[in-house]
Amino acid sequence: MTKPLPSRLRLAVLAGGAIMALAACEPDGTFDPDLRNFGRIGFDTTAAARTATANRPAPDARGIISYPNYQVAVARKGDRVADVANRIGVDAGALARYNAVSPDAVLNKGEVLALPNRVAEPTGAATNPGAIQSDKIDITSLASSAIDRAEATQPATPISAPKPTGPEPTRHKVARGETAYSIARYYDVSVRSLADWNGLPADLAVREGQYLLIPVAAAKAPARASDPVTEPGQGSQTPTPPSAAKPLPAETPPKASAPVDTSAAPDLGSSRTAASGNSKFAMPVTGAIIRPYKKGKNDGVDIAAAPGTAVKAAEAGTVAAITKNTEQVPIVVLRHDGGLLTVYANLDGVTVTKGASVKRGQTIAKVRAGEPSFLHFEVRQGFESVDPMPYLQ
Repeated sequence: MTKPLPSRLRLAVLAGGAIMALAACEPDGTFDPDLRNFGRIGFDTTAAARTATANRPAPDARGIISYPNYQVAVARKGDRVADVANRIGVDAGALARYNAVSPDAVLNKGEVLALPNRVAEPTGAATNPGAIQSDKIDITSLASSAIDRAEATQPATPISAPKPTGPEPTRHKVARGETAYSIARYYDVSVRSLADWNGLPADLAVREGQYLLIPVAAAKAPARASDPVTEPGQGSQTPTPPSAAKPLPAETPPKASAPVDTSAAPDLGSSRTAASGNSKFAMPVTGAIIRPYKKGKNDGVDIAAAPGTAVKAAEAGTVAAITKNTEQVPIVVLRHDGGLLTVYANLDGVTVTKGASVKRGQTIAKVRAGEPSFLHFEVRQGFESVDPMPYLQ
């Protein structure tokens, strides 16, 4: 049996140790349930509540939403996990284990289940790409029994929905102690949007091991010039026609004796940072980012990858350290030009040794098995962690 993965916090502390080796109540007594003013930290969810998010894409007739790096299934009213598994043609036990739930568990309408393996994407007429299926839709003119009959008479041949456009949502696996509120704060989204995208119950309960889709930001409407304001009772102001515009002043030709600037153009290339130009890093593995960088919370990114996937050096450098965590899982640190370090954790089968030189793209280890299996990757400037994404994009 695979041992449970160490917490990401412990992973970050151990990685930091390897690098160092190289060198809820208010003051007035009122209860604060969402930790907006916890201690001196002052968690403030006001900005997150104002963040506009897009609707979840419509699933196909089977209830599947297909993204480039993963798929999810959306439950219907009264579905059990086994019902969803039978409808999409996967093993009920495997689907239940992957989502940390019993095969006989009754799901909420619109609840999302992550698929352990990709299933076929059917072709055919597209369904109506409506907004997220939610109990908020008011259909008072239809009896609930008619809705159930309509759902039961779906066509036998799956019909695909339009493929989702825009960015692929981050897929978050709930860790012990996390709540819908803490997850929403972490990703700066409203808890209501998080609940709508994932079909959470009214009490917003989440379970350890559950996968959640993080809502993506809504597209901003194009800015438009404001119309002139007029006094009440007056009509709109008439714009000045182009023919009445004041002509441009005549240009004065330069004097023939004016000196010509022959100084050399500034060398803009000399001011480029390490994260620009040809010094950008290569992805150590190919996969979706399942946990993004958050200073002080996750000092790197977690990249989903199948067990045994080759982990590549993001850039040429030297193996600065090879250490292990408390469960004897290896961590590799590479040193690069410009004072940069890259950290690779959650590994198996390390193929390099301390002090060895590595080339960009060289295999240094493999991804360790887990549920989910992933690579933890960090970029550090000296001892300080920095967001790896500007280096990888």
